[in-house]
Amino acid sequence: MYHGSSIGHGHGQPSQQDLSVVLVTGSYDHEIRFWEAWSGICSRTIARNEAGQINRLAISPDKRLLAAAIHKKIFIYEVAGTSSSPACASQPHSLNPGAVQFHPEGKWVVSGSEDGTIKIWDLRTSHLYRTYENGASVNDVTIHPNQGELISCDQAGVIRQWDLAENSCTLELVSPAGDVPIRSISVAFDGSCLVAGNNKGKCYVWKINDDTSGLPRFQAVTKFQAHNKYLTRCLLSPDVRLLATCSADTTVKIWSIGPSFEFKLEKVLTGHQRWVWDAAFSADSAYLVTASSDHVARLWELSSGETVRQYNGHHKACVCVALNDVNLA
Repeated sequence: MYHGSSIGHGHGQPSQQDLSVVLVTGSYDHEIRFWEAWSGICSRTIARNEAGQINRLAISPDKRLLAAAIHKKIFIYEVAGTSSSPACASQPHSLNPGAVQFHPEGKWVVSGSEDGTIKIWDLRTSHLYRTYENGASVNDVTIHPNQGELISCDQAGVIRQWDLAENSCTLELVSPAGDVPIRSISVAFDGSCLVAGNNKGKCYVWKINDDTSGLPRFQAVTKFQAHNKYLTRCLLSPDVRLLATCSADTTVKIWSIGPSFEFKLEKVLTGHQRWVWDAAFSADSAYLVTASSDHVARLWELSSGETVRQYNGHHKACVCVALNDVNLA
């Protein structure tokens, strides 16, 4: 059961509650680092000597496992372990996977790759369970909150809905910008809307209707220019009141969301010196962690827009971050 966030509850020495926060970053230096969120201390480093940059990270809902998309494979690590060796590894994609996410009940992991496929991996056996042929290079994939569908976006500017029961693509949304690649997608935790961001810094928003409403399943409601440069990530907050967008312009922008899906720029988070690649909200939507090419990850307090902690230690671009600070009953 969800019981809020623990990331912002500590000052000085971390409490037991603070230590329940799992914060992980990945870098082009081939290292995965675990951090004590409030103290900023690196508590564990997984140093990978073999080739392959870390492209994306995900933490299982129960905080036991970390999935890392690394050079054609998905590696699974024990969060509480001490070994740099993975507990298991998937069969390979033919090209780099850039998206990975756990099923909400931790039964399987989904990955999307530059090879144009979306794959589901059974965590109990580490075997491939299902493959979807997307065609174009997959930039992002997410599990719909109803757990019955996947939604992906790709280099051809197309968003697809994949039905897990039917084992097929059931809907294609072609971006109004045509074949401009869609870099990132985010589905609201309550299933109310979908936000997509493209390579030209533009965001598109669709309302997701119930199948019985008589309206189109995805109904376009608005679009806006979030950044004037390449957009790398768009992310809806758990309470669906905020949208974070990350960009090559070195900034992170925080947008408030109105009742009719109006998006208003609330804050511009400045401090990173190079591209901002990834972001993760705290469970209570009060904090945001970001990862940047300047080698650094930052923890932002969104009420003030200030950096409250900086995570130093990577030697090359820090390109992905994963956070799980949900308190479970």
